[in-house]
Amino acid sequence: MFFRQLEYMVALDRERHFLRAAQSCSVSQPALSEGIRKLEEELDVPLIHRGNKFEGLTAEGQQIVVWARRILADRDGLKEEIGAMRAGLSGRLRFGSVPTASIAVSLLTAPFCAQHPLARVQVVSDLKSEDVLRRLQNYEIDAGITYIRDSVPGEFQVAHLYMEKYVLLTAADTGTGGESATWAAAAALPLCLLDPVMQGRRRLDDVFAEVGVMPSPRVETDSVSSLFAQVTTGPWATVVPAAWLHVFGVPAGMCALPLVEPERAIPVGLVTLASEPGSVMARAMAAVSRMTDLTFLEDLPHEQAP
Repeated sequence: MFFRQLEYMVALDRERHFLRAAQSCSVSQPALSEGIRKLEEELDVPLIHRGNKFEGLTAEGQQIVVWARRILADRDGLKEEIGAMRAGLSGRLRFGSVPTASIAVSLLTAPFCAQHPLARVQVVSDLKSEDVLRRLQNYEIDAGITYIRDSVPGEFQVAHLYMEKYVLLTAADTGTGGESATWAAAAALPLCLLDPVMQGRRRLDDVFAEVGVMPSPRVETDSVSSLFAQVTTGPWATVVPAAWLHVFGVPAGMCALPLVEPERAIPVGLVTLASEPGSVMARAMAAVSRMTDLTFLEDLPHEQAP
């Protein structure tokens, strides 16, 4: 019963609504409320601000949720560990990543699933860097791939995967010449870029601003596949990480030129919680990452290299 009470608290903190929390736990709302009331009696502290609707957790309730996530994660980790010792790794690996690292995720999940045929993988690939770390802290994911630009707090363990480098994707007859292009030259082209609210676009705007130019894209989109569809069928150029070309290729009639002045390379890494023993799923994914060389994502596909 104690674990169920902790699950109720975590669900209520996540949903901020009694009925939705109860539904997520597959119990009735009265059962959830009664479970939380009994937990309050056991701990002799109020955990929620009571009213006609959910009005938030007390300070004690917020602290209980922090401990509850940790306790529930340890419980699940113990079950996974024992299960792996008996019959091999099974269960679900929860993976989160920033959007531009989607190809890296796929290159790791394939060997992971090959090594652990009983395991399943759930991927969330539209997270911000800070969301990856937050979800790890809250035990909502087991591992994540994100940018490693600043120092990462000691509670996380980081394994470098590759450097994200940018290229200009433009019509072959644009006349840019040479084997590279400058950011200033790219800004002068008719561009299709990601939407400004997306993290990948904001990183591009930072570099453009650094060289004193600001592009005025004619078309903006919120998905990578739409971006490539636009530049494939329309008169647009774009700026993309070199890694994407290993998935989408360089469209016919276009060329990919590394961007210089300045050159930018942002480290991308696998992040897990550093606590021991940690999630058996996270350890298994970390082992796969150590055996998988992703540094080829830094370069253009060989057949498309200028």
